[in-house]
Amino acid sequence: MSEPTYSSAGVNTVKEEAALAGLLTWVGKTLAFGRYRSALDFGYFATVLDMGNNLGLALSADGVGTKLLVAEMLDKYDTVGIDCIAMNVNDLLCVGAEPVAMLDYIAVQEADPTMLEAIGKGLYEGARQANISIPGGEIAQVRELIKGVREGRGFDLAGACVGVVPMDRIVVGQHIQPGDAVIGLRSSGIHSNGLTLARDVFFRRAGLSAETYVPEFGRTVGEELLEPTRIYVRAVMDLLRSGVEIRAMAHITSDGLTNLLRVQAPVGYVLEMLPDPQPVFTALQQLGGIGDEEMYQVYNMGIGFCLVVPTGEADRAMAGLKASGVDAYRLGHAVTDPERRVRLPNGLVGQGNDFRRVR
Repeated sequence: MSEPTYSSAGVNTVKEEAALAGLLTWVGKTLAFGRYRSALDFGYFATVLDMGNNLGLALSADGVGTKLLVAEMLDKYDTVGIDCIAMNVNDLLCVGAEPVAMLDYIAVQEADPTMLEAIGKGLYEGARQANISIPGGEIAQVRELIKGVREGRGFDLAGACVGVVPMDRIVVGQHIQPGDAVIGLRSSGIHSNGLTLARDVFFRRAGLSAETYVPEFGRTVGEELLEPTRIYVRAVMDLLRSGVEIRAMAHITSDGLTNLLRVQAPVGYVLEMLPDPQPVFTALQQLGGIGDEEMYQVYNMGIGFCLVVPTGEADRAMAGLKASGVDAYRLGHAVTDPERRVRLPNGLVGQGNDFRRVR
């Protein structure tokens, strides 16, 4: 059996990017409409509309993806709402915005009261952690469209988040300087990316079930995969309010640490250390025989969010994160690099949205 990849499991990111071109051609034309103008180009973690009087309205949208299928396998739905909140608010943070509210969209195969209440509990907990409200949303019963792995339990969950940021405080990495410190915030595990590949390896190739207990996890495979995505709002907002100068923020999702390269400044990074990935990544890589290049392209590998700060602010930032209860690591530093690469201590070099090993 060949080495599993995200593409072979069913997620072809190269094809996705090519397919987006036509969509963005038309969506991009809408930027000429309306009273308020976007301050950022497509492709960043979130966007910002200039509302006037130095007020920026930050916007993001995201969903939970096929992690929902694991919830169906266990018939457990009370945590995926946290993931929905996390995927949106963590992106919004990356422009320096404070998240304020989110609207959810739930599409279901059947409107089951018990299932929807469980989803609501997760949304509540995510909103509590992010300190946002959910003032509205939409539910759609689309039995012909939605089919999952448990009859009657098929569903999709997504959201759109709004936040505020002063226009003169938008952070998109425009002020990064060589030597600036890169700080990594620990993830809770697999978060909400790469679940298609993880399910392919654990359930199809390795023949495990969602109920299989794994000693290294201290729980079942399904429970490990359902560990909620960490929400970084309170820790990051506390740092911003404390006056620590944060020159860039990156939500480490699909494409891994190459997300650091989305910033405006023409820089690269040399990362001298990375913490050990959680056991879920080790087991996934060993069971699937997956190469480091694929693992670091698809998964966060233990780091869920990054900050770039002036080297003189690094100790203060680390202390603030510790006070917020977040495990943080000084990973490395920014360097002048017109080719925009991120170099990892294991010999991988990331450019664009993938990694290659330097021989």
